[in-house]
Amino acid sequence: QARLVESGGGLVQPGGSLTLSCTASGFALRGYSIGWFRQAPEKEREGVSCTSSSGQMTYSADSVKGRFTLAKDEEKNMVYLYMNNLQPEDTGIYYCAVDRYLQTMCARPQGNYDYWGQGTQVTVSS
Repeated sequence: QARLVESGGGLVQPGGSLTLSCTASGFALRGYSIGWFRQAPEKEREGVSCTSSSGQMTYSADSVKGRFTLAKDEEKNMVYLYMNNLQPEDTGIYYCAVDRYLQTMCARPQGNYDYWGQGTQVTVSS
């Protein structure tokens, strides 16, 4: 069964770092656009960092530029979100998603993409 599974969330102090992983199984990531999204309590889901299938188009939300980096390893069939200098406003559930067609996934955080992960909780608090 094809699916995405996120891991790596947790509790971290402000200024700390986390690396989220998204493991794809049942299909190959090659040829898919990839996105990381988050949903904070009582807020709508937003696009955090996305890349097109070719990697030529990338997007990072203004709030995370210079702090978060999306990377993918097609050999391992995994996607990562490296998060540095985390702040309380980064708290939320983080989801990865992939899509075969849409190249600008972050523009549609509610998109009906090919695959969504179940989410991993990130809490930034002292």
